[in-house]
Amino acid sequence: MTLAYLLRRLGAIAIVMAIVTLAVFGITMVLPGNAALMILGEHASADSLIALERQLGLDRPIWEQYLDWVWGVLHGDFGMSLRLSLPVSQVVGTAFWNSAWLALIALAAVTMVAIPLGALAALKRGSVWDLGIGLFAYVGTAMPEFVTATLLLILLASPEWPILPAGGFVSPSENLGGFINHVILPASTLGLILMAHISRQVRSEMAEVLSSDYVRAARLKGLRGRRVVWRHALPNALAPAVAVISLDIGYLLGGIIVVEEIFAWPGLGRTLIYALQNRDLPVIQAITLLLAVVYALSNLLADLVIAWLDPRVRHA
Repeated sequence: MTLAYLLRRLGAIAIVMAIVTLAVFGITMVLPGNAALMILGEHASADSLIALERQLGLDRPIWEQYLDWVWGVLHGDFGMSLRLSLPVSQVVGTAFWNSAWLALIALAAVTMVAIPLGALAALKRGSVWDLGIGLFAYVGTAMPEFVTATLLLILLASPEWPILPAGGFVSPSENLGGFINHVILPASTLGLILMAHISRQVRSEMAEVLSSDYVRAARLKGLRGRRVVWRHALPNALAPAVAVISLDIGYLLGGIIVVEEIFAWPGLGRTLIYALQNRDLPVIQAITLLLAVVYALSNLLADLVIAWLDPRVRHA
C-alpha cells in the first residue's frame, strides 16, 4: 500500500464531499414551504415572519448562506435545530451513535454468516446445501425491508407470543441485556437482505476461483483441501465480496431510515424523518452530509482492504 494511493483516494473523497455540500445545501434550499412559517405557524403575522427570517439569516443571498454553513461545518458547528432549539451536533450526535450500534451489529452478523454460507455453497455445488442457500439468497434479495420487518414482528413479537419487544430502544450502557433484546429484530431485518446478497456474490466468486488454474495446481502439489480453500481460494474470492459489502453500506444507510421508523429506533433515520416533516433545515443538512461522509469513508476502507487482499489493484 503506497502513500500516493492513499493520498489520491483522500483527495477524491475531498472533491466528492465538496460536491455533496453543494447538493445538500441546494436541495434543502428548494424544499417546498417556509422554515419561518413552519416554526411560527400559519397564523403568524407578516412582521413576525420577516423578523424570524432575518434572525435565521434566510433573507441573505443563498451563496452567503452556503459559505457560512460550510465554514461552520468545517469548525464542527452545524447550527441550531429550528424545532428543538438545541445544537444540531447534540441532536445528530446522539442519533448517530444509536444508528451506529444498529448498523455495526447488522454488518458484523452479515459478514460472519454470509461469507461462510457463500463459501459452503461453492464447495457443495449442485448439492442440497447449494440449493438451499441459493433459494435463501433469491428470497432474501426479493423482500424489501418493510416486508421482512412485518414478518419478523408477526413471528417473534406478536401480542399472543411476545418473544422479543416489538420496538423501542435501551442504551447498552444502561442495560446490556435490554439493548440486545431490542436490537435483534431491527438488526435482523437489515441483515437478512444483505446476507442474501453477499452470500450470492461470495458463492459466485468462490466457484470461479475454485475452477482456476492456480487452485488446481495447489491441489496437484498435494496440499490439503482445507489449506487450498482457506489459503488460496477464499482470499481471492473475498476481494469482489468486499467491494459488494462497501456498496451495500449505501443500501444499509437507506434501509436504516425505514427500519428505525418501523421499530421506533431513535437513530439518524427517525431523526431525519422528523426533520423533514418539520422542515428543520440544519438537522436535514447535517444528517445528509453525515451519511455521505460515512458512505465515502466506508468505500475508502473497502478499497484499502481490497488492495491488501489483491496486490494487483494497488496503484504505484
